[in-house]
Amino acid sequence: MNDATHSFAGDTAITGHRRRGPIPPPGPPAHGSLLPNGPPQPAAPRQPAECGALPFVIRRDGTWLYRGSPIARKEMVCLFASVLRRDEDGDFWLETPAERGRIAVEDAPFLAVELDWRGCGRDQVLTFRTNVDELVTAGPEHPIRIAHDLLTCEPTPYLLVRRGAGRLNIEARISRAVYYELVALAEPGELHGRRVLGVWSQRCFYSLGDLPPCED
Repeated sequence: MNDATHSFAGDTAITGHRRRGPIPPPGPPAHGSLLPNGPPQPAAPRQPAECGALPFVIRRDGTWLYRGSPIARKEMVCLFASVLRRDEDGDFWLETPAERGRIAVEDAPFLAVELDWRGCGRDQVLTFRTNVDELVTAGPEHPIRIAHDLLTCEPTPYLLVRRGAGRLNIEARISRAVYYELVALAEPGELHGRRVLGVWSQRCFYSLGDLPPCED
């Protein structure tokens, strides 16, 4: 992984030269850098340098690949995951204050691999652990959604982890084992006029699927 850390090393990618000799006195301020009889104007935020497409892929099972090879060190995966961003177009980026590059993601970048719950009914709280050891509690800021395969109609649950810059967010796909745990905690309810089976977390009700219509 030396190549990976060298090619995308955050602030360490930008180096400078140390000045030798005495420090010259400061010159006059640049035009427009000071307000009349006031404090200096805030500096414009520096935009990270564009690196183009980086040779990273996040597989559907949560495996991170660099140049086609799995990244074995979990600490390195967690480091990269902490700087993962999603732009207005839905593209994924690794971004630091110094540089950023686009990466490929097959499905959701994270996987929810463990569930902890406490309470019951409306007071129930569901907390998920992701494959990068981030704890996310389902609720108003981190809703659960269900997507269905267009061909098989098989449900795939997702958990919002972080907001994206646009309408598409950074999510974790809930693993099958954890989904079965949710089903075991589910109860019937009504959502948007439909009878569904769902779970509560932080007083929010999330559908896991429609219930069959009642027979007369």
